[in-house]
Amino acid sequence: MQLAAAAGAHVVATASPRSRDAVLAAGAAEVVDHTAGDLAAAVAEPVDLVLNLAPLEPDAFAALAGLVRDGGAVVSTTVWMPAPADEARGVRGVDVYVRSDAAQLAELVARVDRGELRVAVGERVPLAQLADVHARATRGELAGKVVVEVGS
Repeated sequence: MQLAAAAGAHVVATASPRSRDAVLAAGAAEVVDHTAGDLAAAVAEPVDLVLNLAPLEPDAFAALAGLVRDGGAVVSTTVWMPAPADEARGVRGVDVYVRSDAAQLAELVARVDRGELRVAVGERVPLAQLADVHARATRGELAGKVVVEVGS
């Protein structure tokens, strides 16, 4: 969100009511409550791009392609479920896989150091508590990023 907003994008983000203020502070121009019902019905105007970072039900994910204007794209980081496309309208489905890039990571660190990019660390936990962190994430109980400390 922060990077997209800094690049001049009008960001429409999803969040629960608990996270709404943090999402707005991170650069979203609009926030849709994903807990309130049909996400696709809540977005009033077509968008250029849908970026999905979280698991969705396949039907709900496929419906998001309908939000994208002709020639746009649906981009997903959930590699277990391919991004939906709509070839008739030129909407591409793009699956993103992370690869280490030292120069890009260094630039992100520099942005954090300059205060241009914020990382909301909610808590730090020892590696032994990782299973509990995953369980809480599944239940939607985490706020912010969790730093897992190895050797603590």
